[in-house]
Amino acid sequence: MSRRHLPSLAGLQCFEAAARHLSFTRAADELSLTQSAVSKQVAQLESLLEHPLFRRIRRRLHLTPEGAIYLGEARKILAQVEMSTRYMQSYGGEADVLNVATLPTFGARWLVPRLNGFRFRHPNINLNISNRVEPFDMQQERVEVAFFFGHGAWPKAECIRLLKEEIVPVCSPQALVGMRVEEPLALTRLVLLQSTTRPEAWHDWFDAQGQYTEHSYHGPRFDTFYMALRAAQAGCGVALVPRFLAQEEIDEGKLMVPWPFSLKSRDGYYMAYPEHMADLYKVRAFIDWIRERIV
Repeated sequence: MSRRHLPSLAGLQCFEAAARHLSFTRAADELSLTQSAVSKQVAQLESLLEHPLFRRIRRRLHLTPEGAIYLGEARKILAQVEMSTRYMQSYGGEADVLNVATLPTFGARWLVPRLNGFRFRHPNINLNISNRVEPFDMQQERVEVAFFFGHGAWPKAECIRLLKEEIVPVCSPQALVGMRVEEPLALTRLVLLQSTTRPEAWHDWFDAQGQYTEHSYHGPRFDTFYMALRAAQAGCGVALVPRFLAQEEIDEGKLMVPWPFSLKSRDGYYMAYPEHMADLYKVRAFIDWIRERIV
């Protein structure tokens, strides 16, 4: 894209501040500029976009529909610039940022409890942990360590196996009041809670026991195991989840396993890091820390 078709960073900042305050005057005060300077930047932006961003109605400033759309995009750009700047400010310095990506429920249930004490051993490494469900490019996303579920392969990365997985059904004890479970198919009398990332889970679980039901794919669908667990605990139905993710609630009696069969997965949970970063201090320190805590 030609530079003459790109907005200036100052223009985006002026537009975002004016849209947030719905006032050029307040935006100017925040940015330490004059009102005319803010107005000029916004006018230049409107000229570039060939769309009005603001409209005055009874002397009050309002966003146009085009302005509302562009505001969301402008905020994404400004947030990315800020994040990239902070990343470079910390890069290679005495305090370094380690970007870690993890599956949401795995991160909360398995990873986070194992981070206790890391900061004291490595005070100069600041962890930046984010949730990722879909596949991504570690280099493009500037992720140095990723936790994932799969076959144990990641392009241009070293992978370390952390643990295997067995899938079990769980539900609230109250959901089984007055109900006898004498075979797997009895669970179809409850709502089968589905997982977006494991659409075949119920089918595979029944099939491994020589059972079939047309209900395998029917039921509310959840993005994360955490939401499925919470739904099961609330009595919404029965969820099919990795046992280690539900163990805390099972031990506390908040959830129970209504049928004892567990499906052992051929895949597992892995920790990956780019091959070219294997000797980078912050990466090696984190990898070693997690390895010491694999049970």
